[in-house]
Amino acid sequence: MKNVIVWVSALVGGAILGCLGIAWLNNLFDFIAAIYTRLFQFVAVPTIALAVITTLAELGTKKNTGRIFVHTITYTLLTTIAAAAVGLLLFILISPETLPQEMVAKGNADVDQNLEALSYYDHILSVIPNNVIQPFASGNVLSILIIAAAVGLALAFMPQTDNKAVVMRFVKGLQELLYALIRALIIALPLGIVAFAAQLAAQVTAGVIVGSLGKYVAVILGGNLIQFFIILPLFLISRGMNPLKVLRAMSPAILMALFTKSSAATLPVTMSSAENNLKVRPEVARFVLPICTTINMNGCAAFILVTSLFVMQHTVTLDISTMILWLFIAVISAIGNAGVPMGCYFLTLSLMVGQGAPIGIMGIILPIFTIIDMIETAENVWSDSCVCAMTNKDMAKYND
Repeated sequence: MKNVIVWVSALVGGAILGCLGIAWLNNLFDFIAAIYTRLFQFVAVPTIALAVITTLAELGTKKNTGRIFVHTITYTLLTTIAAAAVGLLLFILISPETLPQEMVAKGNADVDQNLEALSYYDHILSVIPNNVIQPFASGNVLSILIIAAAVGLALAFMPQTDNKAVVMRFVKGLQELLYALIRALIIALPLGIVAFAAQLAAQVTAGVIVGSLGKYVAVILGGNLIQFFIILPLFLISRGMNPLKVLRAMSPAILMALFTKSSAATLPVTMSSAENNLKVRPEVARFVLPICTTINMNGCAAFILVTSLFVMQHTVTLDISTMILWLFIAVISAIGNAGVPMGCYFLTLSLMVGQGAPIGIMGIILPIFTIIDMIETAENVWSDSCVCAMTNKDMAKYND
């Protein structure tokens, strides 16, 4: 709660400072915002890669979990695709317009002018890595996800040797190091929020229209609420479960996720609520929930899709085939997202860098991302809870 108050205060304070119209102060905020964007890009890609590697590698240490794994993956894919589809539908219906050119001029500097000429084959080929260094150097998240998945699966099927143990300790050590860096960024984030809020306020007072940004927020939050209160309960009802009962049992985890903005940090509470309140069998909860924390990202899939379309429409013409293609890109990318605060933002930012899109828009979105991140994380943990509950019920027939 303290962090929420600090972040909201930073948002309000930055907006007030941006409205003052002081040139040197606005230049300072532009500089600070640029630093934060670079730092986010620095930690985002390796964090995502290591999360995928460790999750897939540790699957190989589990025994007799084939059925649980299949059900978990099935429900994860279904709920994540549903979340992205809801976001796409709202994006088409509400149709947030492009922002004024002066707002995104800086971000357009690095846009690939031939982006519209690229075919789908070119796009697919561009994400197939031909070396290890290039995807990380260029920030191509999809290529990195392919590399991470290959490494993780290779570790999962390797025999248990001292060499494998050394590699796993090294990978987990790097993961802990990056999480420490992210925590440091989160601690210093109020300064970044002040800068981004000041940027936005300065643009608004200069006559920039924010109606389109409001429509974008309506699409994001509306999609999250529909997924939370309608789609996921329908999944539970289809499996003969009472959504209110499941929600009541898992409410401690959902509330913690709302304020911590981290499904990974919430995991101990999620597991405890599932086992003690919802009465999920420990062998199910302790296998399903850690996997879901990494790969079951309903809110993230919707955010990646809607935000990517909102940003890319400034440089390309979006048709329905492109939107559907990005629906699946968003689902695949969300599966590899790290369950840490702002992990979804980092991932989307990296995707837009790889597309040469005007990432300056991501800076405009950042001041309002605090609220978006809270709601998305709560939705992610609620989805994890639903997947766990449904898998637990499915597994009951094998134990009877």
